Amino acid sequence: MKNLILLMLLSITTAALAQERRPAKERVDAMKIGFLTDRLNLTSEEAKTFWPVYNMYTEELEKLRNSRRENINNKKNNFDDMEDSELEKSVDNEIIFRQNELEILKKYHPQFKKILPIKKVAKLYKSEEDFKRKLLEMIQDRREGNRPDRQGPPPRMH
Repeated sequence: MKNLILLMLLSITTAALAQERRPAKERVDAMKIGFLTDRLNLTSEEAKTFWPVYNMYTEELEKLRNSRRENINNKKNNFDDMEDSELEKSVDNEIIFRQNELEILKKYHPQFKKILPIKKVAKLYKSEEDFKRKLLEMIQDRREGNRPDRQGPPPRMH
């Protein structure tokens, strides 16, 4: 049953990735779901309770990060041209952002521990970092002109 669910999720993810017109965020989200599903090896019971909680967690983080991005985009990007008071406020806001990010993690960590064995919780955090690293590698490869053939399947993220 577990393998059937994994196979279905990976098939859906692969089909979703094949659609070129999908926005990049949706494609990345689909890749992340497939990547985490593979890495965590969730049972059907775990998946049923994990994904709704994980989706709320990522939604909160996304809102926080979008707010940060808006603030950064509204400011000058060159620290040398900023007044000290403006620069101090920018640095203070970055510390506040990081604290808020940590608060979200602290909020959801106990929920993840209720849903998953601690080994899978540890794998979750490690897998999120691994996914970010793989995604950055893919972006770097594309920038360097090593784009995979757009007609073929997306690269595997293991």
